[in-house]
Amino acid sequence: MGSIGDCYDNAVIESFWSRMQVELLDRQRWRTRLELANAIFEYLEIFHNRQRRHSALGWLTPIEFETRQPITVA
Repeated sequence: MGSIGDCYDNAVIESFWSRMQVELLDRQRWRTRLELANAIFEYLEIFHNRQRRHSALGWLTPIEFETRQPITVA
């Protein structure tokens, strides 16, 4: 990542935005920008970061993944 013309530069963020579009933004309309901002915050902090299963984590939620990892002290 980072080289000019690299086709993978934006793949991660484009995947995230398309997923958020399908899971949140296309499902309803908001009356105010504040309602939309609150919905995006809840999507990110509550659903995406805590409850949504991620393929990179073996289809576990981030909470499940963290609790299954052994605690190591350096």
